[in-house]
Amino acid sequence: MTGRDEMRAGDADREAVAERLRAALNEGRLDLAEFDERLQQVYAAKTYGDLGGLLHDLPPVVPAGQSQLVPNLGGGLPAELTPGPDGRYPAATRRWLAGQWNGYGSAVGIAIAIWAVICVMSQDLLYFWPGWVAGPWGAVLLVTTVLGLMNGEPQKCAAKQAQRELAKREKMQRKQIERESGEQGPSHA
Repeated sequence: MTGRDEMRAGDADREAVAERLRAALNEGRLDLAEFDERLQQVYAAKTYGDLGGLLHDLPPVVPAGQSQLVPNLGGGLPAELTPGPDGRYPAATRRWLAGQWNGYGSAVGIAIAIWAVICVMSQDLLYFWPGWVAGPWGAVLLVTTVLGLMNGEPQKCAAKQAQRELAKREKMQRKQIERESGEQGPSHA
């Protein structure tokens, strides 16, 4: 034993070792019985030597940014962004159609409201010009909708949206890892 091993350990030292044991349990390196046994030894430890022996067969903690493990990025995605067993995204067609026709109803409604106000103010039934807004735009939307449905655009759009969401979450996780590794600073092992 070295001189340090004979020095008395403090509560913070015991808690650090207990935390490492908890991490090992979560990583699957220890089973529950072994974790419990070691944890009892941690809180009974008096010296650094007593504590050090409890971690001797566990690998050191590697910061998540340097880990070789691939993070699980798919978890927690909304159901509409997770493909079903058949590989298709649920409700993709409904969402795609809503996106295609999104502004049409509002714009036509506003044009009709303006026409109605003008008719009331002039006390005359005027030429129905909102038809020129609704008709051509509706025809173009109808053609693009039919062609999109024939080409499978709803599923393609849902797949792209899922990829963007995964990339966004991956970026947020990288930033979180960078923040955490910056807060911890260099380790003094």
